[in-house]
Amino acid sequence: MAARSGISLLRSALAWHQRLAPDLIEAACCGAQQSVDRCRSFFTSNPQSAATEGPEPPSISPLKDRGPYTSKLTNRSVIHIDGPDCIHFLQGLVTNDLAHFESEKPPTSSLPTPNPSQPAAQRPPVYAALLTPQGRFLFDFFFYRPVEDQEKLDREGTGPGKGETEGLFADVDADTKDELLQTLNRYKLRANVGIQDVSKDFTAWARYGGAVSENPEEGFEAEAGAIGYGGTTDRAGMVAAEAEGGGWRWAKDPRLAELGLRGIFESTAPLVEADGEVDSRYYRLWRYEHGVPEGPFEIPKGEAIPLEYNLDGLHGISYEKGCYVGQELIARTHHKGVVRKRVFPVVFGEGTQEADDQYVPPGSEIVDKQSGKKVGKVTAALGSRGLALLRLEAALKEGAKLEVKGKCELKAIRPSWWPQEWGREEA
Repeated sequence: MAARSGISLLRSALAWHQRLAPDLIEAACCGAQQSVDRCRSFFTSNPQSAATEGPEPPSISPLKDRGPYTSKLTNRSVIHIDGPDCIHFLQGLVTNDLAHFESEKPPTSSLPTPNPSQPAAQRPPVYAALLTPQGRFLFDFFFYRPVEDQEKLDREGTGPGKGETEGLFADVDADTKDELLQTLNRYKLRANVGIQDVSKDFTAWARYGGAVSENPEEGFEAEAGAIGYGGTTDRAGMVAAEAEGGGWRWAKDPRLAELGLRGIFESTAPLVEADGEVDSRYYRLWRYEHGVPEGPFEIPKGEAIPLEYNLDGLHGISYEKGCYVGQELIARTHHKGVVRKRVFPVVFGEGTQEADDQYVPPGSEIVDKQSGKKVGKVTAALGSRGLALLRLEAALKEGAKLEVKGKCELKAIRPSWWPQEWGREEA
């Protein structure tokens, strides 16, 4: 009913414009109806997500051929860390280097001339993790530095604004947020920092799929500024839309350009196409297709070795910064140059509807069909797609045949973004 109503509105909105020929109006409306019909045909049930409202993503076929989509990341919350010691405090804790947030000059940008709320450039976000002293994964962060008043124009548009630094924001896992806050406060000691939950005022979003991933190294700023129907760039509209948003806008995902755009926004949602916002499970599927785990449920908290879960290839670890908690294991493993297991994107069964309907629980054992030996485990699943921690030797050997023990066959895929040397360390 809602879809029909939307198409009726589209027909009415187009009809008044006399410059449009009637056949073009009808074509636009028919195209919208076909899009609705195609989307309806993709929606199938999934036992893993029965408790989550909304239709299922089309996990049988890759999302790279669809979109772009925009999703509110309901599994993420936003925290705020401020104070004079903010950067210094975090530098001694997390795996990545946050020093560029303190640099005097942000990177240049080709986005439009700033208005009173929007700067010409802003610093890109940083992905990082907090580890145990033994080097095991605990929490991950996407750090953002808010636009400072002095980086914007003043209200008259004649010069820089005035204001103090506002610290950093981070989007973090929602289910373990309280435990993360307790951990950060335990490490705080006498550091002059404030840590608070601001999830009521900010939400995390992702934009991905379709044209967003076609040219990952080019054209991202045009896509970041796009708010028009069909993903076209409306620069004037983008500036106007962000004028009331405190300067927040889309940024390249700091892990992989192929993942698309990511950002946090105040209160209301970012402006997106009328039919472009979809359930966050679409984004989970998108990450799984690229072999990217996220959060302490896909990267087991207190157990996972970050390099096995590809945090080094996902730009989540700096080998040039100073000391941080858990650094010894990471540095030793990196310099030895041998990682025998890594997380792969996997397809269960043949990627068919039958495989899509068969729920594979995380933790399921994966064996080599030829030798019968255990070679890994499933770490995440959504329909026929998922992630698995596998021994590189078994997963990458020619003619490898793997199966989820007692369930179905499994195909491991080597992601295109992997460095060439991964999997060949012992060759």
